Amino acid sequence: METLFFQYYLFPTVYILALVVGLPGNLAALFFFTVRISPRTAFSVYISNLAVADILILCTLPFRIHYHLHGNNWVFGDFTCLVTGTLYFANIYMSICFMTCICVDRYMATVHPHTYLRMRSPKWSLVVSVVLWGFGGLAILIFILMGPLERRDVWRDDSMVQSCFENFASSEWKERLRTYSIVSLVFGSLLPSMVILVCYPLVANRISLIGTKTAKKAVRVIYTILAITLLCFLPNHVVYLLHLLQRLEIIQSCSARAFIYNARRVTMALVILNTCLDPMLYYMSTSHFRWDTVKPLTTRTAFTRDKSSRSLGILFLIFSEIKWLVPPLLLPSCP
Repeated sequence: METLFFQYYLFPTVYILALVVGLPGNLAALFFFTVRISPRTAFSVYISNLAVADILILCTLPFRIHYHLHGNNWVFGDFTCLVTGTLYFANIYMSICFMTCICVDRYMATVHPHTYLRMRSPKWSLVVSVVLWGFGGLAILIFILMGPLERRDVWRDDSMVQSCFENFASSEWKERLRTYSIVSLVFGSLLPSMVILVCYPLVANRISLIGTKTAKKAVRVIYTILAITLLCFLPNHVVYLLHLLQRLEIIQSCSARAFIYNARRVTMALVILNTCLDPMLYYMSTSHFRWDTVKPLTTRTAFTRDKSSRSLGILFLIFSEIKWLVPPLLLPSCP
């Protein structure tokens, strides 16, 4: 399929914006949540890993900026294409996985606070992070060791251009890409989206029951995070599913193929835009935070009258990690 000219300007614009905003923002977040935050929490561990995944994506963008500015012509060799392309796409899914981990962590903190207090040690989040990076690293290594991907020849202006991570030969879809694509779609797209769509509204509903101004602000933050996540990732998941169906020759309509091709370019740009929105989410989650505001002992002591009060105390103890905090005197008292 003929490459559309709009992507020669769309991708470089988005990528340069991501580098200018996202790279310093994620580096600052990585330093803040890794070095400055003490003690470490599950939340800070997942945020740090999300920043690492975003930084790895951003490190591949200078190559892709050159690629698109030169009419989708790759000049850096097959091995560099394979490494940067694999890191680019693999860390998009790693980013989604760590955003899902943050979502689950917030869900457990609010909906099941007693269970969360027993398991809130950062060692569990470290184990989860190591497992995710282990699976991701192994998949990347295997993919790279299998060698360069065979591509279809693309001619433009009577000369052949070298594609990178697109225009794959049909044989590659049958032998290698089909399995990776299906696994990525299920475990890197559909399941994380379902978890986020279910858990964040439950978290917001639980906090909204408190009814204070700070709780309302927390709910707005949650829905903002949900909206940004869905805006950046959900369209890509849907279009990627259609793209996979097309490559498997389930969708054969020429008009549908053209639509999918156009939509895939736009949704991929949205995914990369998320790397400069993530630092904004870090700021929204911590902008009013004072790390010494609440001590666990005083918070628990203030709410020992009954089970309901203890639950609220635990809820706000946990959310003090990201400044979704209501002062104890504003909490509704129980008779």
